[in-house]
Amino acid sequence: MLPYIIRRLLLIVPTLVAIMAINFAIVQFAPGGPVEQLLAEIEGTAVGATARIGGQAGSEVGGSGQPRPGGGNGQSTESTYRGAQGLDPAFIAEIEKQFGFDKPPLERFILMLGNYITFDFGRSYFRDETVINLVLEKMPVSISLGPWTTLLVYFLSIPLGIAKAVRDGSRFDVWTSMVVIVGNAVPSFLFAILLIVLFAGGQYFDWFPLRGLTSDNWEALSWPGRIADYFWHLALPLSAMLIGSFATLTLLTKNSFLEEINKQFVVTARAKGLTEQRVLYGHVFRNAMLIVIAGFPSAFIGILFTSTLLIEIIFSLDGLGLLGFEAVINRDYPVMFATLYFFTLLGLVMGIVSDVMYMLIDPRIDFESRRG
Repeated sequence: MLPYIIRRLLLIVPTLVAIMAINFAIVQFAPGGPVEQLLAEIEGTAVGATARIGGQAGSEVGGSGQPRPGGGNGQSTESTYRGAQGLDPAFIAEIEKQFGFDKPPLERFILMLGNYITFDFGRSYFRDETVINLVLEKMPVSISLGPWTTLLVYFLSIPLGIAKAVRDGSRFDVWTSMVVIVGNAVPSFLFAILLIVLFAGGQYFDWFPLRGLTSDNWEALSWPGRIADYFWHLALPLSAMLIGSFATLTLLTKNSFLEEINKQFVVTARAKGLTEQRVLYGHVFRNAMLIVIAGFPSAFIGILFTSTLLIEIIFSLDGLGLLGFEAVINRDYPVMFATLYFFTLLGLVMGIVSDVMYMLIDPRIDFESRRG
């Protein structure tokens, strides 16, 4: 087991470098880089997700730059950047230097990886803040939404899927299947809007807050009051994310259990006089849960970093999903590549965790016989 884990850990490095290199190369051809974004702000024509006042643009440029086609060659920028016409080439060259585009792309990529090894992600181009501070600032929102939603989804879907498998074809199975179908058909953001209309003062009841994770008087509350206030704010966002996430896992659990229940070893166990609970949780559960656990890393990453974006916007929650989206729109390369690095690294580590969980649930699985 240990040699396998070591091999997988060593494979993280080339995999991570390859993913970063591919995305780095793609960005070379993406129009509207940070220099053009800054020029647009100076001219008052910026349309980014978080456009600043143009007069402040020149003094806030900084950080270790990421790639942009045509930058840093010391030549006239008249045909290189849109919006550069009529501006002093020396001024454009100074902007490129401040962004770091005066270096060749390969050198910038090597410098970026060298900094990332020490978790030095530089400064945001357009927020005048270090990337680490931005991520730490947004992390409470993502931690509140992602892990809590994942736990709720698994705690709801697994028992429901087992109950549906045991009662396959019954009235309970039919009615719960209708709920699962509706949950799978309704997008999370539409359900979020419905919850706001019904319970957040939109049209009917005003029971839950509409924005933020805590109330304004949170510091003055007792610890039990703070916990209650925290979950009071999370009730609607978590409900919206839960309805769109539990359906697939429920059906996966049901089908996995049905497949195991119909196997010969289950019939043999029942013939030996074992109780239904012993058969279900002593024999079926271990095998049926393998495929469910295998999907945990992807489910966690998906909920944590992708499914939360629209929920964050609707409920005015400023988290990592919104941060990454704004970084792409604004071509804020330090934030964009840092979040990509972090998400990719976390996904690769979660893949190893998934294999370890395989071993814990079913010790018969032999990782030593695998290579890579």
